[in-house]
Amino acid sequence: MPLTTDAEIRTLLTTLLTTARTIAMVGASDRPDRASHGVMGFLQDHGYRVLPVNPAITGQHVLGEYVWGSLDQLGMPIDIVDIFRRSDAVGPIVDDAIRVGAKAVWMQLGVINREAAAKAEAAGLQVVMDRCPKIEIRRLNIPVQRLLPLPAADAAPPAP
Repeated sequence: MPLTTDAEIRTLLTTLLTTARTIAMVGASDRPDRASHGVMGFLQDHGYRVLPVNPAITGQHVLGEYVWGSLDQLGMPIDIVDIFRRSDAVGPIVDDAIRVGAKAVWMQLGVINREAAAKAEAAGLQVVMDRCPKIEIRRLNIPVQRLLPLPAADAAPPAP
């Protein structure tokens, strides 16, 4: 059910951003001038593990993380799937997020797909639409997340 009050929205965002540890960023870019690159770096600096997903640059590294071709390849629990794609491309990404057991999908500023949001909610995922985690972390004054040590980012990915 879509959240309508500011208090409901604040509660959801605060809960997501303080409990999440691993974020898969679909549409991550290796270009420093792209918003996804800046948001990924900010999230890493804030203590999150961000796994870039972009089939166009699979096998490369962005900000020290191996770039995956799809959510299916990650092989680890995902708290949030952060979507940096056009609104009309969100449906299949939500399907993938549901299939891999993600806890939430987050559609970036300007990314609105009510049908995909309803499908995600019906599957039990939390949904954020038309917002940026970088902006929300600052607005809500979310502290830096303290994470347990993770495997080296430059480690070779598992064999397919």
